[in-house]
Amino acid sequence: MRGVPASPPPTAPPTAPAVAGQHYENFPVASWLCPPHLRAPIAVIYAFARTADDIADEGDASPAERLEQLAAYRADLALAARGETTSGRWSKVFGPLAWVMENYALPEPLLADLLSAFAQDIEKTRDASPYPGRTELLDYCRRSANPIGRLLLHLYDEHDAKALRQSDAICTALQLINFWQDFSVDLPRNRHYLTDADLEAHGLTREQLASFRPLGEAAPPEAALQMVNELVRWARALMLEGAPLARRLPGRVGWELRFVVQGGLAILDKIEAQGFDSFSRRPTVGKGDLPRMAWRALWM
Repeated sequence: MRGVPASPPPTAPPTAPAVAGQHYENFPVASWLCPPHLRAPIAVIYAFARTADDIADEGDASPAERLEQLAAYRADLALAARGETTSGRWSKVFGPLAWVMENYALPEPLLADLLSAFAQDIEKTRDASPYPGRTELLDYCRRSANPIGRLLLHLYDEHDAKALRQSDAICTALQLINFWQDFSVDLPRNRHYLTDADLEAHGLTREQLASFRPLGEAAPPEAALQMVNELVRWARALMLEGAPLARRLPGRVGWELRFVVQGGLAILDKIEAQGFDSFSRRPTVGKGDLPRMAWRALWM
């Protein structure tokens, strides 16, 4: 395929790309609370992450084919970061991204970490014991979620070490919340984010997890519900550890983060309200939850 220029002319900032799906869970995508001048760069980063996630997770390609595509995608990222001609395979992603990387000094390693996590998702689905303990799971979160917060802080020109730690806590909490919310979706697809250590502590096995069914059929045992209770407390503690960052960031950025924090906490409340059984039903937050979230955001 003929290569295309790695970036648009320097006088032409990118427009927000149209991205199919619009469902990259841990990314607050250029909402009306976001500073207007950053909406396009944020949407460009989102398009990069969303496209990579689709390569790793959508369609009928084999695991080997997905890994090969991600490797090609990573190669194009390296070319775009150097201002060189990319393969042209994902020109709508890497054209705008190259412009953002050049004009906002966007760190390539953070974007590469995301790709590393997507590749790990593909590889771990074939692993009978993907995460022995929480240390390994947190390392995955470090690459799958934390780069998002750090990229946004970079755009906001916030580089304080404490802010970065708080951002990492929020992003890791969001990733864990997504895991505990999605048991009913992930387990049938052989996606396991529960650690061996947590399962063993509650006398559970992965084979038992595969037997849980929705709508009250083969309901999870009390030990599984107690485990989720413990995992919810872990995620909540991390979210509250990072939450003060929302008060430190000024103006619209701070309010954006307040709603991100309250959205994550609302999901944890929903899991608790259904007796910690997210194996049978996926809890979600809807429009009816917004007034309560807004009130809590106001009083953070």
